[in-house]
Amino acid sequence: MSVLRPIQTFLKSEDGPTAVEYAVMLALIVIVCLTAIKAVGTNASGRFNAVKNALT
Repeated sequence: MSVLRPIQTFLKSEDGPTAVEYAVMLALIVIVCLTAIKAVGTNASGRFNAVKNALT
């Protein structure tokens, strides 16, 4: 019975689902940030090209 006690405690613990929720939230935040950075970079590149063309 002593072998099953840690397994039962682990299954009843709510630390696992909480960690998974935090991991999912972190993944979503990273995806949003990367998308925003890509959009800003594309927009900035277009602006710099427009300035370059205006100066030449």
